[in-house]
Amino acid sequence: MTSPDLHQQLETMRPALLRFALLQLRNPELAEDAVQESLLAVLEKPAQFAGTSSLRTYVIGILKFKIIDNLRVAGRMVQIETEADQSEDDVIDHLFTANGHTVDPPRAWGNPDAILEQRDFFRVLEVCLTKLPAQNARIFMMREWLELESEEICKELNLSSSNLWVILYRARLRLRECLDINWFARS
Repeated sequence: MTSPDLHQQLETMRPALLRFALLQLRNPELAEDAVQESLLAVLEKPAQFAGTSSLRTYVIGILKFKIIDNLRVAGRMVQIETEADQSEDDVIDHLFTANGHTVDPPRAWGNPDAILEQRDFFRVLEVCLTKLPAQNARIFMMREWLELESEEICKELNLSSSNLWVILYRARLRLRECLDINWFARS
């Protein structure tokens, strides 16, 4: 792929990437940074795009991990607080074992290229998500797209477990209805 073509394609998909990042991060600056970092990663190493998936799939895979990193960093920043009798070094030392490994190892990321296979389906899904209330769409995407655990979502959004499951149930029902009309009825 030639450089001007790549730049044009990335510029074309940028608004959709920004909407997705903003939906998840709820902070325009963080969303913009995540999108810019994702696009920059593609531009710096265009040869890493093997072409086994669409360019959009590849970039969204990168963005997904940038968003997850942002959410986890935000969560970690809140958790590290020092008491009056503690130094910041003491608190940081508790995050590591005696041999220098982290107490909570990072989860496996999987294969970002394999996340999206049906580009048209996900365009319809994106349209259906925009028809949901913003909070419901965000929670659905955190659970199903970002694959965050329920406990993480509840903690991040200050929700009870039962409230989370009701919101997810309602979001799934509305998405199923929208997909039935806009995707499956096309056959």
